[in-house]
Amino acid sequence: MKFSLKQKNKGFTLIETLVAISIFTVSVIALLTIVSSGITDTLYAKKKMAAIYLAQEGIEYMRNMRDTYLLYPPNGTVGWDDFKVKIEDCNTDNGKGCYFNDQALDFNDQIQPIIDITISPCVAGVCPTLLYDSLTGKYNYTTGVNSGFVRRINITNINAHETQIYSTVTFMNGSVPYEITFSENLFNWIRQ
Repeated sequence: MKFSLKQKNKGFTLIETLVAISIFTVSVIALLTIVSSGITDTLYAKKKMAAIYLAQEGIEYMRNMRDTYLLYPPNGTVGWDDFKVKIEDCNTDNGKGCYFNDQALDFNDQIQPIIDITISPCVAGVCPTLLYDSLTGKYNYTTGVNSGFVRRINITNINAHETQIYSTVTFMNGSVPYEITFSENLFNWIRQ
């Protein structure tokens, strides 16, 4: 008696191999998509945080300028009026807004260093892009590389003793534009 033993094929068939490769490929693509999305979200969060700080800095500079004009009025004049004249280019009635350049700020000037800041109108509502100087870690308009952030300051005069300041920072994340706006009302807290 002869017994015939069939040997089982212990390898994968071509179809099984293709199915396994397909499952592996779909898994890798899904993983890469998740990682890519995470990196994109991280870059957006980084840009948004920087934009928030830049918008807040715009408000702080305007508040500091108001306080300097009120506490140390130049030539003995009324400081509030001088402050409003200094920021007149930022008025939303002009439709342009303005930007400030703090490069001329000299802290050796013990009396009024903040009034050395140059305030310039934006051309047709478009302000220049801030540059980032990696040596100083600061944003400015004269040295560094294009940061992708644009800051615009607008004001609205509420009444003779109140002005609303808007600090808007715009930036791109991929091909999508984003805008962060902070506002604060500044008051003439010294009454004559």
